[in-house]
Amino acid sequence: MVIRRIGVWSAARLYGALSAAMGLLVGMLIAAASVVGGAAGVFGQGTESASGPLGMMLGIGAVVALPVCYGLLGLGVGALVAALYNLFADLFGGIQLETEP
Repeated sequence: MVIRRIGVWSAARLYGALSAAMGLLVGMLIAAASVVGGAAGVFGQGTESASGPLGMMLGIGAVVALPVCYGLLGLGVGALVAALYNLFADLFGGIQLETEP
């Protein structure tokens, strides 16, 4: 069995969804770090500062912004890679797969 062509739109959607999931994971890590750092700033000793609550809000915003950005970037990269695969598969042949029944 040889893979000769890849559907550009289907590969782009899949890669976009995988990238959005990765963006959600990274966003949650950033949000957790921002909440901890913001809480330390709020409850820390010293001068009054608005950086604590602002840091917490921006960190939580990463949970929304990063999946969207990663997903859109993944959609474009997935389409580009699938189109390039189709071009090079025409020139050099596709990927050969061996399967067992």
